[in-house]
Amino acid sequence: MQIKTTSVAAVSASVGLSMHKEKNKVLKYNTKNSNSITLDGETLEDVESFTYLGSIIDEQGGSDADVKVRIGKAGAAFLQLKNIWNSKQLSTNIKKVQVFINSCLRKIINIHWPDTISNSLLWKRTNQLPAEEEIRKRRWKWIGHTLRKSSNCITRQALTWNLEGKQIRGRPKNTLRREIEADMKRMNYNWKELENTAQDRVGWRMLVPGLTRSGGQLERDQRGPNFNVSGEFEPQEVTS
Repeated sequence: MQIKTTSVAAVSASVGLSMHKEKNKVLKYNTKNSNSITLDGETLEDVESFTYLGSIIDEQGGSDADVKVRIGKAGAAFLQLKNIWNSKQLSTNIKKVQVFINSCLRKIINIHWPDTISNSLLWKRTNQLPAEEEIRKRRWKWIGHTLRKSSNCITRQALTWNLEGKQIRGRPKNTLRREIEADMKRMNYNWKELENTAQDRVGWRMLVPGLTRSGGQLERDQRGPNFNVSGEFEPQEVTS
């Protein structure tokens, strides 16, 4: 890491750029190396977490802290627009926003207990994808762009990079690679097939919908439109 830091500083200086020492932090993950990292003779600060491009990176290596903060920010932003969500003068189309929490969508279209509405009809009325499918959709669009890059591109290398070192005791944490492999297994694809398909943008666009649908959605497609998530019969129309 020290060699890479020095190299980046040298390359930056060669094009007239300088690295801000106070803004550079060092976070060590799953390593016994306690050596300090220096920049121009000054030791960079070791931290347990930091914010990068709006995301929280911590020494646990997971996304729990980032998700917690994002949910808090989303909740605060949602409450600030409470008057809009409760307004009787705005149509559903105007109220409709890209949110992933069904409770928020129900408030937007004024569905309150004891009135009920199925999730599938809720998403249909608000023209939203389930959060799981939306995440998969964005993930596979990014993967397509990445697989079309040169094999020398660091982004593509990171996609297939395997972390070295001894595995910590306990259940392995879920990773992007494991999520990708689960999607591929469900659709009976392998890495080589995906790499070949990704080179054809049109073919990739046709493939993504199948990769992004959740296992539950695939089962519902096979059963037909009149069954809900639990497998029970569900009428086409629900009166709220």
